[in-house]
Parts: sequence; C-alpha cells; structure tokens
Amino acid sequence: MIKENIQLTCWGCGAEDPKMQCPVCKKLGLPPSFFCTQECFKKNWARHKLEHTKPPPATIDTMNPYQYQNYKFSGPLRPAKITPKRTVPASIRRPDYADDPEGRSESEERERGGGKIPRWKGDDLVAIKRVAKLCREILDCGVKAAGVGVTTDEVDRVVHEATIERGLYPSPLNYYTFPKSCCTSVNEVICHGIPDARPLEEGDILNIDISSYSADGMHGDLNETIFIGKPDEDSARVVHCAYESMMAGFATVDGIAGAMYKHVGDAIEAVADTYGCGVVRAYTGHGIGDKFHTVPNVAHYRNNKSIGVMAPGHVFTIEPMVNLGTWHDQLWPDNWTSTTKDGKRSAQFEHTCVINDDGKPEILTDWEDGIPTYQKQLKEFGMELPKPINPKKE
Repeated sequence: MIKENIQLTCWGCGAEDPKMQCPVCKKLGLPPSFFCTQECFKKNWARHKLEHTKPPPATIDTMNPYQYQNYKFSGPLRPAKITPKRTVPASIRRPDYADDPEGRSESEERERGGGKIPRWKGDDLVAIKRVAKLCREILDCGVKAAGVGVTTDEVDRVVHEATIERGLYPSPLNYYTFPKSCCTSVNEVICHGIPDARPLEEGDILNIDISSYSADGMHGDLNETIFIGKPDEDSARVVHCAYESMMAGFATVDGIAGAMYKHVGDAIEAVADTYGCGVVRAYTGHGIGDKFHTVPNVAHYRNNKSIGVMAPGHVFTIEPMVNLGTWHDQLWPDNWTSTTKDGKRSAQFEHTCVINDDGKPEILTDWEDGIPTYQKQLKEFGMELPKPINPKKE
C-alpha cells in the first residue's frame, strides 16, 4: 500500500517539490522521475539515463506520486502496486486488440455509434453459449480464491490460469491497455478496479468481473459481488439490491412482444429506489458476441435513450451498478478505476442472455444451482435477505 502524504523530491539533488518530470521516463512508461530545474536535470543526466536501461520493476504503480498526493479520493480505498501483465500462450486465439500498443479494437471502432443488432443462431450461438458457460466456471474459481488476507492480484492470477487452462484469452487483458485479466472492484469502486497487492479485509465487498474470448472467436461476460467475511447491514443491502435490480431488468425481456431496451432501466431503477440506492448512469450493458462490446447499449436508469426493440437471437448483458448513496461516479487517474462520488459502497451483478424464439430470455451465465454466492454467504452467517426500506412507487 502506498503511504499517505508522499513528499516529492528532486531525483538529482533531493530538493522538495520538483516541477519537472523526465520526458524519457514518461515516454518509456517507467516510474516517474522529477527534477527541480532544467540545470539540475542536465547536470545529473549521465547518471540518470542509466535508469532507462534497467529491467522493468517487479511491481508497478498505477498512479505516480504526484497524482497520488494531489488526487482527492472519495473514500478510504487506495491503489496498491500491481504486477506486470500476465502472458498468454501463442497457441490461444487472440482478439484484435490483444497485441495493439494502444489496445484498440478496430472491429469495435468501425461499428461505434451505429449498426444493426446481430441476431445470433446456429453454430455461432452454440459457440456463444459455450464460452459463456466456461466464463461461469472461471468466475467460480475466482470467487473460491477470494478471502480475508488474499490480494486481488492473487484472484487475478487464479482467473488468468483458469482462463488459459480452458483455451481462452482473458478479454480484459490489454483492452485499451487494461493491465490485468479480470476486474476486481472493492467497496466504493463501481467497476473496472485493477487487481493489485492490497489484501482483502474482513467486511469488504468484492466484485469480480470475468470476460473471455474463445477459439471460436466469441466473447463471454459476467460478474458478481461477494462478501469478504460477514457484511454489515448496508453492505448486505446494496449487494442484494444490485442482484434484485438485475433480475428486474431481465423480467422486462420475458416474452413481451415489442419490448424496448430503454425500458430495462425503468425496471432497474424502480427496484433500486425501494432499497434506497442510486443507479450509476455512466456505464451500460451491451451486446456481445464476436466483439467484446457492441450494440445494443442497455442503460440501467429510467427515462434513458437506449435504442432498439428486443428480438429473438439478440445476445446482450444487463449489469446494473447500484450505490448506497449518490449515483454519481468519479475516475481515478489510472483512467480505469471508477468510484462513487461520495465514497459509499457500490455493488454490481452481470449476466449474459440470449432472447429465444419464444421471446423469453435464456441466461447463459447463471450459477449451476441458480443461487447467487452472496445469498449462500448470508445463509452461512445466519442473516436474512435484506428487505426494501422504502415503499414501492407506483
């Protein structure tokens, strides 16, 4: 864990509060080095340039000291060091962004802002169902690995190895340069948390988000939030609310002729209201198949402008993020970790589904017994499922 109140010093002379950063370190992606003046930089160049040829460190900071010192965190969580990207055997099929220096998916970018919603069938749909089932197995491995004292980096290692064992590529790895094989979002982190060296603590809540790419060229995607040790009442409420909200979203799909994607958010926020939770607006559910993210976009809040009418063959996710407080979010300087604006806790669940010919949704990423992990945990702790705290609005 990085310490609070870091004091920057000049690499050359040790003066406090240096203003100049070495441009070569920045270009090479090395830990930042700061200098007090241009003259000090030139004077120490011969010695400092040796830093540019050193092997990469065993661990990496996702924020430099200046960012860490000046960023206003909304809650108690802080970033810890991360390990370098894990490797994927060359024999495993890779998505188009896997080896791109900027992690760009050209296939997704060509469709961004438009496109007809695919209607999957035949062998393609079989392949989507297959990778979704394998993703469920991988998430189960990650959930089993998590516990008090375990780092989220260790969870990522387990997930990565489980993915490779199944002949899959971990879809988050290098997606627009995301450095890890899954997302681990703790407490006030809404989504896209980067697995790091912070040990999980008693009373934490943890979301593990799993996505994988198969030899058939299809992606799968799901996530769930679990308890690390016995939760307090508020943590239990926000986790249960997230699950109930997701299921309310899927209920809008169930055989309703001409159902529209924009109505999913109406159902989700109606449930969240009864639990006194806010629904995040910055992130949506999405279509999935041969692309990691595609149409339709499925917003999770009411009165949204999601486009499209549901139809057989559509494959998409519903994945509401709900907060104990405000729905507003803020982004850490790592450009990935999204947290609640007020520092209160957030929870999320995600399933992938296909609409069958009868108009009913088939959830492709369900638990084997259909029971969420958090509900089993509450039962083990002797706790009841939380009840709504607000009357339902008609």
